[in-house]
Amino acid sequence: MDLDSLRSVFTDIVLTPWGLGILGLCVGSFLNVVIHRMPKMMEQQWQAEARSVLGLPEGVQGGSTAQADKNDAAQGEAQTLSLSKPASRCPSCGHAIRWYENIPVVSWLALRGKCSACGTRISMRYPFIELATAALFAACAWRFGNQPTTLLWCGFVAALVAASAIDWDTTILPDNITLPLLWAGLVIAGLGWNLPLSEAVWGAVAGYLSLWSVYWLFKLTTGKEGMGYGDFKLLAALGAWLGWQMVLPIVLGSSIIGAVIGIGMKLSSQLREGVYVPYGPFLAGAGLVVTLAGSARVLGWLGWA
Repeated sequence: MDLDSLRSVFTDIVLTPWGLGILGLCVGSFLNVVIHRMPKMMEQQWQAEARSVLGLPEGVQGGSTAQADKNDAAQGEAQTLSLSKPASRCPSCGHAIRWYENIPVVSWLALRGKCSACGTRISMRYPFIELATAALFAACAWRFGNQPTTLLWCGFVAALVAASAIDWDTTILPDNITLPLLWAGLVIAGLGWNLPLSEAVWGAVAGYLSLWSVYWLFKLTTGKEGMGYGDFKLLAALGAWLGWQMVLPIVLGSSIIGAVIGIGMKLSSQLREGVYVPYGPFLAGAGLVVTLAGSARVLGWLGWA
């Protein structure tokens, strides 16, 4: 098979909604690992930095001696935690997950959402993330066509899925996701694969400064912090990928999504006084809507075309 035939197979099979949907299932399975482990890896890094600054020996994390003794037991495993090691295990019983128990969606259904060893329930979020990523990858194929740059947009939406879930769990948007996403948008624009570079640069500037200004206005007025710096970086990344014209529609869309979800949580008694709801998932959701709808359509919806 010559190179042209291989290229034809790649574009006609892999870069189709079905092909990228299947790829999305596999990527979604990996994103579940990222969502679960990255916050733990960040905490591990912060503890190591704190020990270094305070001059504490390994295994001592501050606080009481009793607390340090409790932390020592898990220290060996924590030092080796990464996205690839150790192998996936049941958090309840430590059962090593076999390859056939790790097939996206299928394994969860076959296991009836329970660990095969101890019967502990496996969260529905695992198949949900896999199915959502698959649907978004297929939507990228529909939106951008069967061309290699579609894979870049699949990477873009995968980063947004992971960042949103981590922010929802921890109210932290990791720099390990937002900053590479920002730089990727600028580099891709510089290579001529997306927007003109000037639009990407001003999109990043507009995204960061818009929320930065709101943050300081709110803080100076109320003395409280209304959002985190991770939100600034995420909107800057969205601006770098989608252009400065889309920054305001994304902010407006995130407000609508946040209001709808907030009302739903209030009605279901999930939203209580003093509970902080992260803004990052709403920004990411609005960014996905703009990405899949297209800039021209979004501007038409707002009457700005």
